Amino acid sequence: MSLPKHKRYWGTQRVARVCQVSPATVANWIDQGLLKGHKTPTGRRRVEAEDLTAFLRSHEMSVPPELEGGNGHDVVVVVDDDPGYLKALVLTIERSDLDVEVVEAATGVDALLEIGRVQPSLIVLDYSLPDLNAPEVIRRLLEPGRRLDAEVMVVTGGMPDQAAVALRQMGVKVILNKAAGMPAVVEAMGEALRRRKAA
Repeated sequence: MSLPKHKRYWGTQRVARVCQVSPATVANWIDQGLLKGHKTPTGRRRVEAEDLTAFLRSHEMSVPPELEGGNGHDVVVVVDDDPGYLKALVLTIERSDLDVEVVEAATGVDALLEIGRVQPSLIVLDYSLPDLNAPEVIRRLLEPGRRLDAEVMVVTGGMPDQAAVALRQMGVKVILNKAAGMPAVVEAMGEALRRRKAA
């Protein structure tokens, strides 16, 4: 019995790279219905891998190996309620050499829904969110009957000392202060994904 394949989503930056056009052109294609896609709750456009493959074939463009080869890249869920920080971090990740698909969430509840939907390899979680804080999100992911197969990294603008202890007890290996800068976050993400592959 084969497991159902998780849907894989591509952002406009990656689609643009494959089609050798600008991300704005990809956004226009989606908005005009030329390329099948959808908008996330945060307003980012996403295209399913299968739809992108069909689009490329119908326009006689070559299909890149990462589209052909089933699950070619890791999915990362990035959770932060600061829209400016979230947008900047996602851009930093998309411009880095990490070959990942980024799924965004701005609240703990949205994060839980997205994590359930995309089954990510890595979760980058802001410590304090408007509804649930990082330990509450992780607790829900660890509930019986749920499968937490992802590594969780917590990024924070500051938190109580005892919180770090609690997070480590829940299996969080990386706790980063936002003051360390976005390149540090992206570097830690790369290390976490490499650890996962080596495990």
